[in-house]
Amino acid sequence: MNELPRPDYALLLRRSLRAIEELEEELAATRRSSEEPVAIVGIGCRFPGGVDDARSFWELLREGRDAITEVPKSRWDVDEVFDPDPDAQGKVYTRWGGFLGDVEHFDAAFFGVSPREAVALDPQQRLLLEVTWQSLEDAGISPASLTDSQTAIYVGISGMDYSVRRMEGIGARTGDFYAGSGTAHSMAAGRLSYVLGLHGPNLPIDTACSSSLVAMHLALGALRNREADVAIAGGVNVILSPVGTILTCRGRMMS
Repeated sequence: MNELPRPDYALLLRRSLRAIEELEEELAATRRSSEEPVAIVGIGCRFPGGVDDARSFWELLREGRDAITEVPKSRWDVDEVFDPDPDAQGKVYTRWGGFLGDVEHFDAAFFGVSPREAVALDPQQRLLLEVTWQSLEDAGISPASLTDSQTAIYVGISGMDYSVRRMEGIGARTGDFYAGSGTAHSMAAGRLSYVLGLHGPNLPIDTACSSSLVAMHLALGALRNREADVAIAGGVNVILSPVGTILTCRGRMMS
């Protein structure tokens, strides 16, 4: 019988060594990627207390000003729903909150939104457009330069107040298409990608109070995993109805 050829152990060892070296290189690259610093190049924001940019936000914090106010009449009549008794059904036992000013105004034409669509557009979507544009200006990035780029959008959003008020005003069965697209959370994030012409990941996030934090976490992961070259992350919440406050008061969650 013919003897079987003897394995070339030296060749096999060289191949194994090369495979180990390649795996070590890949592991090192993965570790470097997970630890690589990420630069925040632009910021846009709107907060209660007249804050409309990062500088005024810092001034608010530095001066220790209180941005909490009584519910503005433009939101709802707090006298109608206020009752100091925390067990009063359908009532709130607080008259206070943090409210943005001027949420009813929007330069629709600037963002290519028709007057008919603008009426149905949730102020949360309007703010996202405005503040995203502001953050790009702050970064010195021309929005046009991002067209067709692998830029990701992650938006924390959970409020449905405008949708509730619209349905109360026009009826659940009498709205047009814009009544849906103007209030859907998926559209809030998707509209940013559409307006800027982006091709990266796009995701609305609703994890309640941690929504914005999760959005930042996902944006960081997208950059480090090379899923996106640029990431825009943030969150929005506009209180337009007492319903949410009524429900949280039922849980004794308001101070």
